[in-house]
Amino acid sequence: MSEPRKLEVLRAIVEDYVHSREPVGSKALVERHHLGVSSATIRNDMAVLEEEGLIAAPHTSAGRIPTDKGYRLFVDRISQVKPLSAAERRAIHSLLEGPDDVDDILERTVRLLSQLTNQVAVVQYPHSNRALVRHVEFVLLAPQQVLVVLIADTGSVSQKVIDAGSDVGDDALMRLRSRFLGSIAGTQLALLPQVLPSVIALCPPELRGLAQTLANGLQALSDNSREERILMAGTANLARSNVDFPLSIGPVLEALEEQVVMLRLLSDMGDDPRGVTVSIGRENPYDGLAEASVVATGYGSGAKVGILGPTRMDYPTTMAAVRAVARYLSRILGG
Repeated sequence: MSEPRKLEVLRAIVEDYVHSREPVGSKALVERHHLGVSSATIRNDMAVLEEEGLIAAPHTSAGRIPTDKGYRLFVDRISQVKPLSAAERRAIHSLLEGPDDVDDILERTVRLLSQLTNQVAVVQYPHSNRALVRHVEFVLLAPQQVLVVLIADTGSVSQKVIDAGSDVGDDALMRLRSRFLGSIAGTQLALLPQVLPSVIALCPPELRGLAQTLANGLQALSDNSREERILMAGTANLARSNVDFPLSIGPVLEALEEQVVMLRLLSDMGDDPRGVTVSIGRENPYDGLAEASVVATGYGSGAKVGILGPTRMDYPTTMAAVRAVARYLSRILGG
């Protein structure tokens, strides 16, 4: 069998199985695809594909289904990621355009991606080691209570209520806000521990105690914002795919619950020349995802966005959706 025909028969089997969820037989391939050869020839071709470990017979079925190795060859031979339809592009554009609050944008992103792909969508928060301080705000809530707000250039907004320990005046708070903002605006969040002591030293002696308390609040917010986090949507899609996880859907759900597992998985996925990386079945380092595939790509300053679903998925469409959403996300967040 020639290499082009092998790939054509494999592509037909993958497409039919993804569409129907039923094992694929030679007769069905001849009827549905214009392969230009007889059913007997296709049977021989399928025997070769089976010998090479690209397809397998589930139980005693007459049909065949792709293996992880078969899906891998299929994905590797997708020469270019197909573009999304105009309607899909409009949906992404209208859903993601709007306010620049990063939490809101990422929540809309995972909802949209899960709807486009019918899979579980996952997005990693932007890496904030390189994020800069855009703005600082101190708001007096009560005589001894101050709301400390830290806004990064990524659009991330974090806030914390602190106890000042004694009564605070509006005038003192405004003076300290001006001092902090003038000193740390444009500073990397990661460098705040080195910068804040010098800001406190420049404050009038009578305000240094309050300045230290506010600096501690800003430091805590900076530390929290640099913790790696992910957002997810569409877990219910897995329940609808229960038949695609013959062993058990439990380990997949456990992996999703363990943010550390998903963060490590996304971080370890390399870069593909086509811009989208695919990890199939047992290629995943976590045993619980042996029946799942992950499709992901980077956005902004290196954070990842992607989907997780069964190995039986529409890879070309999923890869296109992930790539398109990542590009919009990079543009909106200025990455």
